Parts: sequence; C-alpha cells; structure tokens
Amino acid sequence: MKDLRPALIEQARILLAAAEVAPGPVRSPCMSVCRMDAASGLCEGCLRTLDEIGAWSDLDRAQRLAVWQRIAQRAQGGPSQA
Repeated sequence: MKDLRPALIEQARILLAAAEVAPGPVRSPCMSVCRMDAASGLCEGCLRTLDEIGAWSDLDRAQRLAVWQRIAQRAQGGPSQA
C-alpha cells in the first residue's frame, strides 16, 4: 500500500496555515482507504481513530482543526494523542 503520510502532512500544513486567514469549512481527512490498523487503532488512510471518524460530522471548526493537528503529529511519528 502506498504511504499516504507525506500527503497527509502536506494537506495538514496547507489547511492549518490557511485556517488562520481563510475561515470556512474544514475538509475531511478521509483518503478513501478506511482500514483500521489493529495495533495502533488508527485508520491506515487518514490516521484518525474510530472516535474521531465517528464524531467528524458533529465537530465544530476548531475541533476539526485539532484533529488535523493530531493527524500531522501522527504522520510525522509523534504521539497519537487519541
């Protein structure tokens, strides 16, 4: 499977930088892979937890940006902060 981490890092960087100057909807991090890794508890495509995936539609803008920040940390090998 193709490593999607570089793309997630770039998307997070762009989205988080733009969020400061361009308020509006925050796009879903879904990469259409939708396969959970049993060891990490994260989706192999978007690096979200099941809780983050399930809650996405109910999250406000700030909460969605926080999820993107955690995704960027996870993609860079940082703590998952699930």
